[in-house]
Amino acid sequence: MSTSSSTPDNENIAFIGGGNMASAIIGGLRKQGLAAAHIQVVEPFEEQRNKLIRQFGVQVHEKPGAALAGAGLVVWAVKPQTFKDAALQTRFHTKTALHLSVAAGVRSSSIARWLGTERVVRAMPNTPALVGKGMTALFARDAVTDADKQAAEKVVKPTGDYLWLTEETHLDAVTALSGSGPAYVFYFIEAMIEAGTDMGLSSEQARKLAVGTFVGSSALVQASDETPQALRAQVTSKGGTTYAALTSLEQDHVKMQFMRAIHRARQRAAELGDEFGAG
Repeated sequence: MSTSSSTPDNENIAFIGGGNMASAIIGGLRKQGLAAAHIQVVEPFEEQRNKLIRQFGVQVHEKPGAALAGAGLVVWAVKPQTFKDAALQTRFHTKTALHLSVAAGVRSSSIARWLGTERVVRAMPNTPALVGKGMTALFARDAVTDADKQAAEKVVKPTGDYLWLTEETHLDAVTALSGSGPAYVFYFIEAMIEAGTDMGLSSEQARKLAVGTFVGSSALVQASDETPQALRAQVTSKGGTTYAALTSLEQDHVKMQFMRAIHRARQRAAELGDEFGAG
């Protein structure tokens, strides 16, 4: 069935916004076997439209139109500040679709009001979705059925792991923890690389050691029944090198400062909901 069909079908997926996150999801869907003819994208920037055609062979549009009527599921991958305007331009073409938003901060109540439907799912993915290693949290409004949830899962599953939340307010915590989380990891990797080069390693050597350590440590936590605290203790012999480093971190209150930063990110996520959800 073509995405231009007037009969909505969850196999027909429309993306509003065709940036990195949309591309990650589209790439995952294509790898899972969804035909390009079942995917269409509304993307205002010509360069990005051409990139999507070259990379995935999907249908692209500069602005919303009647072709969207055949989409049973619409993925919103727009910036929070442009969501309302995009929704008001699109709503008349997607009245019977399920809507899945990956826009940070914009609350489902605002999305439902702008689109004129209660079939709204909010998702908070993160950038490792670009390599199929993402973590996505989802929240569904009451009108979303079990079948709708399964359709949403099929969209996010190719990008990595996912979990459902029962409270939408928890998405602010998810945004702070895993949504922004990759930047924290990159920050620590950056610091490790700089420390390595300060101590005489080449930047290539330091990078390989730092990245490999994060990848391996994450895999160990995932595979082990031990808590992170227990795994840390196994590496920390009193009077040893790790003990010296961790003692320095504790003296500088790094954990407390880091936790404070994550709480600040959660606060900002809530502020974004207030800022972009009006009207």
